[in-house]
Order: sequence, then structure tokens, then C-alpha cells
Amino acid sequence: MDIATLIGFLGAWAIIISAIMLGPSAIIFVNAPSLLIVVGGTLMIIMMKYSMGQFLGAFKIAGKTFSNKLSDPLELIEKLQELANISRKDGLLALEGADIDDEFLKKGIQMMVDGHAPEMIRSVLNKDMAQTVERHSVGVTIFKGYAVYAPAMGMIGTLVGLVQMLANMSDPASIGPAMAVALLTTLYGSMIANMICQPIAEKLALRSNEEKLVKSLIIDGLQSIQAGHNPRVISELLSTYLPASKRPVEDE
Repeated sequence: MDIATLIGFLGAWAIIISAIMLGPSAIIFVNAPSLLIVVGGTLMIIMMKYSMGQFLGAFKIAGKTFSNKLSDPLELIEKLQELANISRKDGLLALEGADIDDEFLKKGIQMMVDGHAPEMIRSVLNKDMAQTVERHSVGVTIFKGYAVYAPAMGMIGTLVGLVQMLANMSDPASIGPAMAVALLTTLYGSMIANMICQPIAEKLALRSNEEKLVKSLIIDGLQSIQAGHNPRVISELLSTYLPASKRPVEDE
């Protein structure tokens, strides 16, 4: 679980809800027509732009904002150094029974054990990485779309409410509900865009960059192991993927 995302999400909503609850009446902030226009309208527009698979898949990808299942780069470097030691002593075939948690690393090790050429392994793993980045890119684009269209639908709802209000100026009882639609759609659109969709889009972009870095590290490590490089040299090479503050002291 990504604590920063969870705290930020819950904290932002807690502040807004607290401000509403401290007012005279919280129920006035609930308006079904406004929700229908903003939420329903935004979903339909996004569905128009993408395939059903991409539309539904984006919600699954969004779960990455609240979870951090990526392998730790420092632990990966240690693992790759360990695998390099095994390979150097007993050969590449000895890696077949190695205990490996990372699926991407496991895939690369299996290809090495099966005797594939370094160029083939790099090509396959690079394609795997590119496809992952592309899926994340679609998710980022979709949620950025939500962030754009939610306020736009809020503005449309505002115009609908104003038209209803101006068309019934002779009926005082209808002015209040029409004004509520006009104002709440703008509020809903802004909240959905700035408190849900835009942060998710930006966090997904961050996750994508992190996953690309981890997979690039693995690819370089595997290529070095296959080339028979010294385990310590491999560790020093891969440490360049880490921030200076996290690198081993001897590498500084």
C-alpha cells in the first residue's frame, strides 16, 4: 500500500467533507441531476474516445496508485549480484532453481537458462517493458481525459441550471433547485478533476517511470551476468540506477 497516496486522498476529502459538515446543512450539497450530468456525462465521453477494453482496464490500472508492488531496486541489485556469483561458480544452468520473486527477472533468467542469445533476450524483455509502459500511458491519458471533461461537464450543467432558472423566473419555487444544479455541477466537476482524476493520472505516470527503471536495471543485470562479468562490477554498474544517497558507500 502506498501510504502517501492513501493519506493524501483521504486527507483531501476529509478537509472538504469537514467544511461541508460544519455548515448549516450538508444535504444541500447532494444533488442527483448534478451528479448525473457530471459523472454520467464524463464517463460517456471517455467511453466514446476509447475501446471498451481500454475504458474498463483504466480502472484496474488506477489501482497502482494505491499499491506499490514493484521490487526494490537495491534488493534487486543484491539479488542480481547473488545470481552472478552462482553463475560464475556453477554456470548459467545453476540459476534454474534460484528463488526469484520478481516475474520479469524470472522470465529473463529462464531465457538465459534455455540458451537464448543475449540479443534475443534483450529484444524480448525490451518489448515486454515497452508494452507495459504503453498500457500505463493509456491509463494516464484516460484519467487526464476525466480531469479535462469533468469540469467541462460541470460547466454544461451550470448552463443547464441557469437556463432552467431563467425560464422559470415567474415561479420562485423553481429558482432554488435550478440554481443548485447550476452551482453544484461546477463543484462536482472541479472536485472529481482535481481530487481524483488528475492526481491518479500523475501518480500513474510516476509508477510507469519507476517500473521502466526497475525493468531496465534487470535487463542490464541479466546481460552482464550472461556476459560473465565480475559480480562486484555488476553491482557497481547497476548502482548507477540508484540515487546517490542510496548507493553503497564504496560506490561513491
